[in-house]
Amino acid sequence: MSPESKLFINGELVDAASGKTYPNISPATEEVIGVTADAGPEDMEQAIAAARHAFDETDWSTNHAFRHKCLQQLQQGLLAEMPDFKQQISAETGSTMSICGANGPQCEVPIRFMDYTLEALPKFEWSRDIGIYEIMGGKNRRLVEKEAVGVVACITPWNVPLQINLAKCVPALAAGCTVILKAAPDTPWSATMLGRVVKEHTDIPAGVFNVITSEDPATVGDQLVSDPRVDMVSFTGSTAIGKHIMARAADTVKKVFLELGGKSANIILDDADLGSSLLSALAVCFHAGQGCALNTRLLIPKEKQAEIEEMLKGYFGFISYGDPSAEDPGAIMGPQVSAKQRSRVLDYIEKGKAEGARLLLGGGQPAHLDKGYYVEPTVFVDVTNDMTIAREEIFGPVLAVIAYEDEDDAVRIANDSEFGLSGSVWSASEERAMTVARRIRSGTVNVNGGNFYSPDAPFGGYKQSGLGREMGQEGFEEYLETKTIAIAVN
Repeated sequence: MSPESKLFINGELVDAASGKTYPNISPATEEVIGVTADAGPEDMEQAIAAARHAFDETDWSTNHAFRHKCLQQLQQGLLAEMPDFKQQISAETGSTMSICGANGPQCEVPIRFMDYTLEALPKFEWSRDIGIYEIMGGKNRRLVEKEAVGVVACITPWNVPLQINLAKCVPALAAGCTVILKAAPDTPWSATMLGRVVKEHTDIPAGVFNVITSEDPATVGDQLVSDPRVDMVSFTGSTAIGKHIMARAADTVKKVFLELGGKSANIILDDADLGSSLLSALAVCFHAGQGCALNTRLLIPKEKQAEIEEMLKGYFGFISYGDPSAEDPGAIMGPQVSAKQRSRVLDYIEKGKAEGARLLLGGGQPAHLDKGYYVEPTVFVDVTNDMTIAREEIFGPVLAVIAYEDEDDAVRIANDSEFGLSGSVWSASEERAMTVARRIRSGTVNVNGGNFYSPDAPFGGYKQSGLGREMGQEGFEEYLETKTIAIAVN
């Protein structure tokens, strides 16, 4: 399956109305690997109109059995095309093939995650009777109905694009919504290929699912968010853009789901086994650190700092990186997604040095690679929680190591953040680790090497890490409205 370059609007694969395209650039080679349609306001207008018409004029929102059949077709189509998808996703994201494979979030895993929705949808209770209640001199039988929100704008990032495209679009479609998927400009094929699969493998009606790609995401993005025909915005990305979307959506009082930034803390308690717990620090290199829920602050007992520094030097020496297309099952790190992102990460590293953090290892561009947007695995020590590298989301392979005095100090530092997306706790005592985990103000916490990532586990954040939840029952119900009907009883 060759890469799809066209938009998907009202059931058809189409060029941008202007005829414009823009290049898709490989992060690993810095070369153009293909082109994608460059949508403008006219294309977005057509997509919004198609989605609105499909929701208002078809039975998509009420024909539950038909939706279930269509989603089964979608999964089968994705599975059929999966070998090509892996290659395309690796090429445009810079992800290693292992991350696109059976245990990684870039391709195979999110497609198989659809099993959860397909199994849950036929069992979902769309209407429930909450009984009779007498008030104001009359008796009433009450029904609580669940109905689709309406037209949903799904705005997705470039780091794990297919995972997030499916995590938004599948439950929205399952709920009976119609969808406009606006992809990140850096990773367009992870969205346009969905349009082709919907057209070639499913009976999803025209207008129910639409895909827009644009080199300038702001213009068509603002158009999408502010249009009164759109009922909900589901956005994953930076906190700054999330705030902007929330403000624009307020003008028409849209429902908003936001999964935003993180600065998650990995707490190594003083009784934890250092050998196993410190291996978890290598996760900051997973997909070159381009993950919102990665633990980018490592909190360690002050009295063990010297020992831990030596262990980190050894552990990070095992990280190898280079050609992400190589079939290396142990490879977890590729390049940054773009030259812009690489510059951003390098700027943060310089800021860390300037503010007094001590560079333990890394800190620049690798000497052994002459192409690609790579940054060396980087570890700072002697970091204090007021430093920029401890406060702001870097989205690169940069670890900030912060020493704490005692357990209460560790919890204080972990919670002293505007973010609250994830975190980890390690201890020889599961009971102690759980006590600390429950004190962490974040939407997810892993204990002693646990992993929350699964289709039935809700994911989202506290504070400025977002609003609402993705995945699981909570993620499905984000795309539903609740209606109460009261019937007079004699």
